Parts: sequence; structure tokens; C-alpha cells
Amino acid sequence: MIGVAVGLGNVWRFPYMMGKYGGSAFLIFYLVFTCLFSIPALVGEITLGRSTRQGPFGAFRQALGTRKGGVIGYILLGTILVATSYYVVVIANVLYSAYFSMFQGFSTEHIDAYSNGLANGYLQYGIVVIILIGSLIVISKGLNNGIERVSKIFVPFFLVVILFLIYHSLSLDGAWAHCLEFLRPDFSSMKPLNIFAALGQAVYSLSLGGTFMVIYGSYLNEQESIINIAKWTAVGDVGAAILTSLFLVPAILVYQLDMTSGPTLIFSTLPHLFGEIPAGQLIGTLFLVALGLVAILSLIAALDVAKSCLSELTLVSWSKSTVLIIIGLIEIVLSFPSAMYPDLIGILDLVFGSGMQLLGSGLALIAVTWGLKKGITRSQLSLSEGRSFDLFFFWLKWVIPAILGLVLFGYIYSTING
Repeated sequence: MIGVAVGLGNVWRFPYMMGKYGGSAFLIFYLVFTCLFSIPALVGEITLGRSTRQGPFGAFRQALGTRKGGVIGYILLGTILVATSYYVVVIANVLYSAYFSMFQGFSTEHIDAYSNGLANGYLQYGIVVIILIGSLIVISKGLNNGIERVSKIFVPFFLVVILFLIYHSLSLDGAWAHCLEFLRPDFSSMKPLNIFAALGQAVYSLSLGGTFMVIYGSYLNEQESIINIAKWTAVGDVGAAILTSLFLVPAILVYQLDMTSGPTLIFSTLPHLFGEIPAGQLIGTLFLVALGLVAILSLIAALDVAKSCLSELTLVSWSKSTVLIIIGLIEIVLSFPSAMYPDLIGILDLVFGSGMQLLGSGLALIAVTWGLKKGITRSQLSLSEGRSFDLFFFWLKWVIPAILGLVLFGYIYSTING
């Protein structure tokens, strides 16, 4: 579950969001919103999966009826297929960057060659195909022998690497002073836009959306505590974001680079950082490899969701390998435009990334609270009747969907108004 939740949204998005929207004050709001909204929403999505024992398509049909649930299933399947097609291109860019760092490094004389390779659509597309094939092979091995086994390697590797990088970063001259200054909360900087950004990041970072966590919830046995699973998944997810920031923030501030460069942080600011920092070639390689591996775990989850939906949709009995081949061919076709025209990624992410993620999570909570209703939810969570459960169910049924709707509205408004 942690491997699914931790991805580019934590390791790439969180540091620049924190730098742009208020530093440690943003962090405090983010943590509060994660506890109040994201963890309960995660509980709801896992509950939908385990109670129905189906992927998103079957789960929504069972909870909301064949027609309504079917429409939602088709929308989510299309969203996953398109979102995966550009997400895998970004992973290819990260792994190419890791390769370049390992064998050449980001010194001044090599930076132009790096930029040219990153802009080579055919090269990046070739890497995309290799990543897709590898990910589908992992899924073909099954949950325990494939997905879980890979996660148990990639997640601890990421943790070990990031702890080493934090030690190295905080060893730089002046790092502690810069870090402490940055971490001193200034709540006067938290204007409504900053608070809204923290709320959006809390929703975004846990891979909510009515897809990933629903299918992984369907894998859980009845003895597992959904509340504990959601809690520790959030701890791992938030921990990855904070640990990454503890490496990047001091190093970027020491070298006076741009903390607010936004989505280009990985491919513009960081190469310059790795070109200047001591042992930059080693540091850059380790960070980019670790980032690429945890991003692949989210990719595997997305492909697994697509496999589940397509299996539930097929009118004939297709084998698992046939379904995976079809998904692979679809993604190979869909990813070509994003590889050739990288500017397309940002446009697609506006619709199929953050926007549809908010909508999907809201629909999942509606399916749980309005479709499955209170009794099934209570039994899945092993909670007794009483005021505490009534309050929690009210929170799931009314408050969190309203918050998700508010974030979605604000997201659309801010996008339209630039």
C-alpha cells in the first residue's frame, strides 16, 4: 500500500509545493489536512474494495447499480489508461536522468548533452516501452510473487537511499542554518491560496481517486484492520515526502537554487544541484534511481487497475496474459504523443491527473456511504454502533465529499484564471 501511495507526487511535487506555498507553515497545514480528510477518504476507498471484492468497475456497479456504476467504471478506466500513458513518460525521463548521472554526470560540459537526450522523443519512447514490458511482467507474476515482492525491495531501498542523502545534505556548510530558517513557521504567509494548496496536496499525495486503493483494498483479507492499513499507509506516504524534503531543501538553499521552480524541479534545478554538490554524480544517481523505482510501483498499480477493469468488462473469457498484452499495446500507442510532445503532459495532467483524481475519490465515498450504506461500512471497519461511528460516517458521507468538491472547484477556477 505504501508503494502505491508513494510516487512522483511525494518525491517530486511536495518539495516544490512546500517551497512555493509557505515552507513549514504549509507542512503543518498539510499534516492537519491529511489527518482530517485524506486518511478517512483512504479508509472509505479501501472499504469499497474489500466489501465488494472487485476492482473499480465491479465495485461501483455493485454499490451504485449496473448502469450508474458502469458509467463510472468506464470513466475511471479511460482516466487510468490516459494518465498512465503520460506518467510512464515522466518515469522514462527520470530513469534516463539516472542513467546519464551514473555514466556522465551533470557537469557544465555535459548538461547540453543531457538536455538533448531528454528532448529526444524516440529515445524516451524506447525507454517507455521497456518500462511497460517490465511492469506488466511483474503484474503477471501475481500479487505476492510479483507486486508485493517488488514493493518489498523498492520501498526499503528508497528509505535507505534517502536517509543517506539527508545525512550528506545536512553535512554541507550552512545547511543546518538554512534548514532551520526555512522550517521556522511563518503563519502570516498562509494566505487562502496557500491553505488551498496544502489541502490539494493532502488529497493528491495519497493516490486517492477511486482506483488504486479500491483494487488494493479488494486484496485485503478480513483479518486486516482497514483503519490501521490506512493510518500506516499515510505515515509512509507523508514520511517519504518529508524525508525527500529534508534532503532537497537544505541542498537547494545552500547552493541558492530555485525552490519554487515547480514541475521542472527534477529536470532543471536538480541537475544543476547535482553538478555542484560534493559527490554529485553519486548523489544524483542514487536519488534518481530511488525516485524512478518508487514511481514504477505507482505505475504497476495503475496497470493492475486497468487489468482488473478490462477483465471485468470482457464479454469473453480472456486469459490474464491476453488482458495484459492488450493493456500493454494500448499504453504503447497512447504514450507515443506524450513522448514526442512533452508539453502535452501538463495539459493531460490537468484533466486526467489531479482533476479526475478528486472526482474519483468523491465518487468512491458516495459509493460507500450512499450505496453500501452504514451497516456494511461499520462491519468492514469492525466498529460498534454509537456516537463515534455515527460522527465518522457523517464525516465520510457529507464533509469529505464536500471538501473534495471544493478542491476540485478551486482547481478548475485557478486553472481557468491562470
